[in-house]
Amino acid sequence: MVHNIFKGLGIALITPFCEDGSVDYPTLVKLVEFQLKNGADFFCILATTGETPCLTAEEKKNIKDTVVSTVHGRVPILMGCGGNNTAAVVEELKNGDFSGIDGVLSVCPYYNKPSQEGLYQHFKAIAAATKLPVVLYNVPGRTGVNLAAATTVRLAKDCENIVAIKEASGNLEQVDEIIKNKPASFDVISGDDALTFPMISCGAVGVISVIGNALPREFSRMIRLEFKGEYEGARKIHHRFTDLFSLLFVDGNPAGVKCVLSEMGMIKNILRLPLVPTRVTTMQRISELLKELKI
Repeated sequence: MVHNIFKGLGIALITPFCEDGSVDYPTLVKLVEFQLKNGADFFCILATTGETPCLTAEEKKNIKDTVVSTVHGRVPILMGCGGNNTAAVVEELKNGDFSGIDGVLSVCPYYNKPSQEGLYQHFKAIAAATKLPVVLYNVPGRTGVNLAAATTVRLAKDCENIVAIKEASGNLEQVDEIIKNKPASFDVISGDDALTFPMISCGAVGVISVIGNALPREFSRMIRLEFKGEYEGARKIHHRFTDLFSLLFVDGNPAGVKCVLSEMGMIKNILRLPLVPTRVTTMQRISELLKELKI
């Protein structure tokens, strides 16, 4: 039986860019090493936070190869592979280069808004197209469709290599329903930094984190404390970053975390259109907050 290995602090890895807009591979290597040294348990690459829709096929391959060679087997790597054309995703899974990759993250089909049966058949076809573990990704705020708890549980029971879901619906009742009814071999992973503390307390096994790009040590400590049942210490860390959680997303993702990383001197604050950096007012508030937090 296939089991989920994506637990603890997962980093939803950003893509750093140079002043000319090209991918900054040396900085990418430095970021990965920084996160590994400070508590990262796995990486999630070429997904939302990586600005993947704005990358070329060559850049995606180079980013994948760079991360795989840098990680060098130290932690698992989850790679985004999804879309709203089932046949195209299946084709990519069958013929793409997944060397060095330990699992795929597949987002709910966006824009065409399928029914629950359509979602079920889509993910069933994806699971059948690969031997890799599959992590579902439910993020209705981006896709326009919610993967219902009953559909998630149905997929978990029917498809052996669907091992987890990244739940970013923001609906704790839905999360709890999945955890209550899922098979033992299936896990829930938080897709929302601000809800990671309550989700783990309900039974989630970790997070695919945006803030972890910049603050892996602090966020991984919160998760580890919670795993050990030390909820008071974990809660203090959670509350310490409540304001920063909000600021990270007020102007969109990854604009917020790129602003934080830029303030920390780790990257240049550059995004690819149609994404743009945070507003000046947000940038100023982030800078002030980082000083208050002594980061």
